[in-house]
Amino acid sequence: WYNFFSSSLLFPEFVPSIMSNMLNPDAIFSNNEMSLSDIEIYGFDYDYTLVFYSKHLHTLIFNAARDLLINEHRYPAEIRKYDYDPNFAIRGLHYDVHRALLMKIDAFHYIQLGTVYRGLSVVPDEEVIAMYDGSHVPLEQMSDFYGKSSQGNTMKQFMDIFSLPEMTLLSCVNEYFLKNNIDYEPVHLYKDVKDSIRDVHIKGIMYRAIEADIEKYICYAEQTRAVLAKLADHGKKMFLITNSPSSFVDKGMKFIVGKDWRDLFDVVIVQADKPNFFNDKRRPFRKVNERGVLLWDKIHKLQKGQIYKQGNLYEFLKLTGWRGSKVLYFGDHIYSDLADLTLKHGWRTGAIIPELRSEIKIMNTEKYIQTMTWLQTLTGLLEHMQVHRDPDSQMILEEWKKERKEMREMNRNFFNAQFGSLFRTDENPTYFLRRLSRFADIYMASLSCLLNYEPDYTFYPRRTPLQHELPGWSDQLCTGTFRIPFLQETVQIK
Repeated sequence: WYNFFSSSLLFPEFVPSIMSNMLNPDAIFSNNEMSLSDIEIYGFDYDYTLVFYSKHLHTLIFNAARDLLINEHRYPAEIRKYDYDPNFAIRGLHYDVHRALLMKIDAFHYIQLGTVYRGLSVVPDEEVIAMYDGSHVPLEQMSDFYGKSSQGNTMKQFMDIFSLPEMTLLSCVNEYFLKNNIDYEPVHLYKDVKDSIRDVHIKGIMYRAIEADIEKYICYAEQTRAVLAKLADHGKKMFLITNSPSSFVDKGMKFIVGKDWRDLFDVVIVQADKPNFFNDKRRPFRKVNERGVLLWDKIHKLQKGQIYKQGNLYEFLKLTGWRGSKVLYFGDHIYSDLADLTLKHGWRTGAIIPELRSEIKIMNTEKYIQTMTWLQTLTGLLEHMQVHRDPDSQMILEEWKKERKEMREMNRNFFNAQFGSLFRTDENPTYFLRRLSRFADIYMASLSCLLNYEPDYTFYPRRTPLQHELPGWSDQLCTGTFRIPFLQETVQIK
């Protein structure tokens, strides 16, 4: 009966019904009930929220940071042989600063075995278990609230889309040192790479390159203007708070929205230094004139059509009066953009997760559905049949466990060969999804998804059954929707 269960006879009954209920990649998903009719003010981050970048940008960041390592930090010139691989890393990974390991961690602080990388090579499960005395990472070793490694924490979590080149560069330089038997201090390497990536931004290398060839780096999208115009037509107030500089934002917005882009916004704030903007009460706003020069005037009012620099949220609230749940702010960084707003200030939050669209498209394929159907079936069979202790049953259980492991690896490869899905480990949500679920009321692939909803639409989170609210898979296999033919008769065989 093992061969019977593992045959494709299972799939014709289940796959068509699942395929008829495919997910919409352009939908908005809700973690918390929220009605757009209550929202009067819409706020936006800039990078990867209002504007999206082409694949060339991460290559630019990687190459520029790699050159800074060589030219300013005196790293070997041979690391230039490493090119940026857009398919290596995913967002939300953790990096063990002291051990120089990149890994995926689930919502319960458990490392997903098979996704731990030293350099560009996977670390065997046995070695991982020996290093961490299992696969659990204690709370005191995890990164701080903003995903940073500080105050003795050994783990840094990469939550920013801009961090993909950083993770890849870290792995490539580690790989070079390991392959060439060079003794090095992992903490120094981490700091040097972090500083080089930071300097690509701070020294204006990235900004100048994008402004010089804006069509190469920015993905032009008429839908961004369409979203803003729709909100304006319905009388919504809008503001922009970004860490990017004034001239950079101005050129980008003129490209994707038009020369009159500032007319759509009631307030524009650049170089805000988020997340400090949401917590530091000391920094005042400064007005930026048309030539990009900072003025010294004391700011008594945030005027439409003007651009302001720095400031802080407390002064922003005082000058605008925009408080509480009538404000909805969109950003791509779960920590820097959204966490403080929802925890401390009561704003509603929307996360922009570009990876969502491609993952949903994968989940809608017949091959993925077949794999997941059989994987869930195997799990249910293991749960149900583990009570049988005779040698034949135990042999079959071991075969099932082996096949289940293979199916899990296949499932991971659908998304990313090294780390799998952004949202799931084998069975559990990722640590990334845990934070997303906590800090974002709604989430979507891009702002264009808003065009599919009326301005008074209410988002209702799906009621996800708790573990004790539904029968387990072993019961469903026998009696529920997913009943497998002849299972009741089969499980009686000993």
